[in-house]
Amino acid sequence: MRIALAGLATSHPYTDARTLARHAELVVWEQDEERLRRFTQEHPSAKVAGSLPELLAAEPDGVVLTVPNPQAPDALRAVLETGAPVFMNKPAAATRAQLDALDRLEITDRVLSSSVLRFAPAFTAARVDPDEVLAVRATVRHDVGLWATGYNPWQDTPGAGGGTMVTMGIHGVELLVALLGPAVRLAGAAGAVRHYEGLRSEDTGVMALRWDSGVTGTVEIIGVSDSEAYTVTVHTRDGSRDIVIEGGDDVLKGLGYEGTVEAFLAMVGGAPSPVPWAQTRAILGVLVDAREAVPAR
Repeated sequence: MRIALAGLATSHPYTDARTLARHAELVVWEQDEERLRRFTQEHPSAKVAGSLPELLAAEPDGVVLTVPNPQAPDALRAVLETGAPVFMNKPAAATRAQLDALDRLEITDRVLSSSVLRFAPAFTAARVDPDEVLAVRATVRHDVGLWATGYNPWQDTPGAGGGTMVTMGIHGVELLVALLGPAVRLAGAAGAVRHYEGLRSEDTGVMALRWDSGVTGTVEIIGVSDSEAYTVTVHTRDGSRDIVIEGGDDVLKGLGYEGTVEAFLAMVGGAPSPVPWAQTRAILGVLVDAREAVPAR
C-alpha cells in the first residue's frame, strides 16, 4: 500500500505518519525544506516528490492533504481528479473565499475532513439521545502560545488560516455536530486576547450555536492553557454529563489520531467516508461565520 502525504503544513501529518508508517509505504511532498527535512529524518525510507503533480503521479492508494488553507481548494481539486481517497487535515476552509471554492468542487464520499477528536475513544464510546438534550457545551483547552513566537504565521492570520477561532474552535464545533447533526447555525461569537499579545488573532473565544431542533450550544476556546483537554457537557432534564477527552498515556489513541487513520485506511480499502460531507460543510459554515463575526486585530 502506498500513502501520499501532500504537504506538511501543520503538526498533524507528522503525527499521522507515525501510524501510517506501520501499514504503508510513504511518499511525501512539502514546499518548505526545513519541514521536509524534519519529516525525512523521522521517516528515512519515505520517498520524496518534488511537486504535487509528481506526488500524485506515483498513483498513491490514498492521500493525506495538509497544505496552508489558501492553497487547499486547488490542491484538493488535483487530488480529486486522481480518484484516490483523501483525508484532508482540519480545517478544510478558514475563510468565505476558501469555503466558496470548496463548494465549487464535486466532493464525494471519498473525502474525509474532521477533527481527530471525533474518533477519540472517550467520545466514540459516549451514548447521547439527541431528543433528550436541552443544551450542550464544548470546552477546548489548547495553548496557542507558539503562534505568538511567529511560528506558522498563516495559521494565526484570520484571512488565511482563520486564527484561534477557526483552528481550535473546529474541535468544539466538530464534537457538537457529531452529537446533534448538521442542522445548526451560528447565533453569535466573540474573541479576545487575554495573554499572548503577539497574536494576529485571539487566545480566547466563544461561539453560541442553535440547532433547528431548538437545542442551544456553546463552544468555549481557551488558548492559554498548561494542558490540552476537551470536554463536552450535555445538559438534560436529569442533570449534566461530561465527556472528557484527554491524551493520557497514549496520546495518539486518546486524542483520536489512531482512530482517524484507521477510518482513512478503511476508505483506502473501499469504504465511504465515515463523516458525511454535509456535516463537514455545516461545521465549516459555522466557523467561517464566527470568523467574520469577530474583527481581525
